[in-house]
Amino acid sequence: MPELKMGGKLSSTVCATEIIVVKTPGGDIDVTCGGAPMVDPGSAGDPTGSPAEGAAEGTLLGKRYVNADETLEVLCTKPGEGSLAVGGEALALKEAKPLPASD
Repeated sequence: MPELKMGGKLSSTVCATEIIVVKTPGGDIDVTCGGAPMVDPGSAGDPTGSPAEGAAEGTLLGKRYVNADETLEVLCTKPGEGSLAVGGEALALKEAKPLPASD
């Protein structure tokens, strides 16, 4: 498992998903995609297999995903079939903040 750092890239081993780490709490964090650990893009090779059952909701290009307390944030740079998770907890799609009304 690669150490997460801001700007770091990770690739899925079961689908085409690739992400960039935007915010990290530090320490060892196990990011998975489709139920399998994500790896450095150079060591990913071609994706093999398919996402695990219950972990195939997919990722969307250009969308940000966060954990429950928003200490981890990643940006999807290449979409795929697998869904992202940390420690077995699915990452949620980060909602855009509404712009203030101009009166």
